[in-house]
Amino acid sequence: MAATGIVPEGYLPRIVDRQVERYLGIFGAVEIAGTKWCGKTWTALRHGASVSYVDDNVPLAKADPTLMTLGERPHVIDEWQLAPHIWDAVRRSVDRERGLRGGWILTGSSTPISREAKKDEAPSHSGAGRIGRIRMHPMTLAESGDSSCAVSLSGLFDGNFEPGVAPNDTAELIEICCRGGWPEAVDMKAADAQTLAREYLRLFYTESALRAGKDGEVTSRLVGSLARNLGQAVTYRTIVGDMYGEEQDPASLMSDQTLASYLAFLKASYLMDEVPGWVPPARSRKRLATKPKRYLADPSLSAAQLGMGPSALLKDWQTFGLLFESLCMRDLMVYARSLADVGFEPVRYYRDDTGLEADAIVELADGRWAAFEFKVSEDKVQDAVENLLRLKKKLCENKGAQTREPEFLAVITGISTYARQTPEGVYVIPIRALTA
Repeated sequence: MAATGIVPEGYLPRIVDRQVERYLGIFGAVEIAGTKWCGKTWTALRHGASVSYVDDNVPLAKADPTLMTLGERPHVIDEWQLAPHIWDAVRRSVDRERGLRGGWILTGSSTPISREAKKDEAPSHSGAGRIGRIRMHPMTLAESGDSSCAVSLSGLFDGNFEPGVAPNDTAELIEICCRGGWPEAVDMKAADAQTLAREYLRLFYTESALRAGKDGEVTSRLVGSLARNLGQAVTYRTIVGDMYGEEQDPASLMSDQTLASYLAFLKASYLMDEVPGWVPPARSRKRLATKPKRYLADPSLSAAQLGMGPSALLKDWQTFGLLFESLCMRDLMVYARSLADVGFEPVRYYRDDTGLEADAIVELADGRWAAFEFKVSEDKVQDAVENLLRLKKKLCENKGAQTREPEFLAVITGISTYARQTPEGVYVIPIRALTA
């Protein structure tokens, strides 16, 4: 254990910093969870006064978890999930001090509570009311300095918008997708960053998967299927068929239960994000029945899994479109989570039985919502505008549904220069102009 008391040298401010500060004033402890290498430890140190590194003390931490809680507060406990009963030790410590706020900051890159684990290896209590949970993602374009930050998502919900300008370079945008949002890769060329992403995946298949009792090759095939079907609400049978080919009956290759356990592992490891479907009535059963869309944690992982660098993507516009959608979803998730009154699921998607859809829906806890379409280039903007207007008309003109009108509609673009509002009132916002 060593005191820090300082901001790590070279720390780049993160959007979650504000949420961490807020939660430290509300909860006795805070957990920052997210995929490996996304910057959790540095962000925790930014707000902490001392630290315990569990990966350096695993036997000791398992033998006596309370030792990891000792130190000047807020005390950081890094990679707590390596000794899961640390969670219980922190929760009990919070219970012992009435009114305690901001005592500990835990970081984790997997979730023992939701993974397949023996009962004696998982926390006995959820920590509800004691430990606030914050989700962290790889860096957005606003955080890495690749956005002009001319348009704010929170500002749009407040009715504030000013036209703005964004950097517009096709090759550079493709480079950004391949480089990804890893703090260590911000200053790298795409080729070097892709080496980093490939190593990330290799270690995940050969180490993380095996520790979780999963087959590394099966995990790799599954991630490959997800990379090829980014943002698609595909069925289990489609995924298995994609993993092994269509020559055999998918049901004979992998059961639904087995596939579900692998998907749960990817989700618990924060390698994959699931975006649920959206239906206007909050109590509608369809919200639970709609198949989720799935994205890898960062577009660079998809590029690495597919073995496609910038030059290959420049020749394969369809695949680049999938990576661009992944980039937009990653950034929008971070920006939406930063909203003070965001709902339980910050981002959803919409698709009805007629094929009418919206790539993303951001819904606030008070029922306000906004719809988004993602388009790589300007030539598809008008189609997206008309689609969003059809969506608004269908949902809001149905008096029986009693759907409130959206706060705004927006098309997020890639190869585009100007953030503006169309004559129909729809915003057109380059991804490189957007921020929280």
